[in-house]
Amino acid sequence: MAERHVLGISGGKDSAALAVFMRLYHPELDIQYFFTDTGKELPEVYDFLAKLEGFLGKPIQKLNPDRDFDFWLREYGHFLPSPRTRWCTRQLKLVPFRNWVKPWLEAGDSVHSYVAIRADENHREGYDSSHENLTVHLPFRTAGVDHAGVLELLNGAGIGLPKYYDWRSRSGCTFCFFQQKIEWVRLKREHPEEFEEAKRYEKNALEHGSPFTWSDRESLEDLERPERVEMIEREHKKRLERARARRRVNPLRPDDAQMEGLELEETFSTASACLVCHK
Repeated sequence: MAERHVLGISGGKDSAALAVFMRLYHPELDIQYFFTDTGKELPEVYDFLAKLEGFLGKPIQKLNPDRDFDFWLREYGHFLPSPRTRWCTRQLKLVPFRNWVKPWLEAGDSVHSYVAIRADENHREGYDSSHENLTVHLPFRTAGVDHAGVLELLNGAGIGLPKYYDWRSRSGCTFCFFQQKIEWVRLKREHPEEFEEAKRYEKNALEHGSPFTWSDRESLEDLERPERVEMIEREHKKRLERARARRRVNPLRPDDAQMEGLELEETFSTASACLVCHK
């Protein structure tokens, strides 16, 4: 029987910072890093993973080599995933992980999984394995690493943030239904081809009787209308202003506009968003 250590990389800042943290403070552990690829990731995600691999000195294993988003979309009758039917999380994130570690667990190996839940995220819980040989660890919570600590780890390692954080608050696949409406607007500007692909998926789903659109109660065709875009941007600006007015200033930290921007954007992200995608 062996002891195995695994750490999932989502393509976002928290899981990347945890990988840096474990590399720096627990170099004695032979950690296997993995990334569950949906086949519909933002281009910036792959660039970020390459930078992270350079720091870690080892490859990040990619799961889902054969069954990507398109495969499972056909299996589910072209119905789009939604907050109520998260088949993408189940089939593209959780099931591949379970299948990956299953042979080890069946052989009696002990598997230690490290999850990037920060010390300032009391509302989140780690993945419940329900298997006696799979143990979930929350190193950030134990060490007291918060949002600012994550940024310090990434900047100190020379990795920085993924480029998509310039316009998006969370990771996840290109068409993630947990995106804010302002982020759909930004997707159209930053990656117009991907936005058009999302519209085609949506149209195809509606033709097959799907009750869901990507954005809650609004199709992307309606969302991209100039007057609607203007309204979304105006409403988002007001929300930021209200959030800044309520935000407490920490006198022990210098004013970091980047950190503040990310924190405010994350405030508007859905609290029930998929843990395995958005870290």
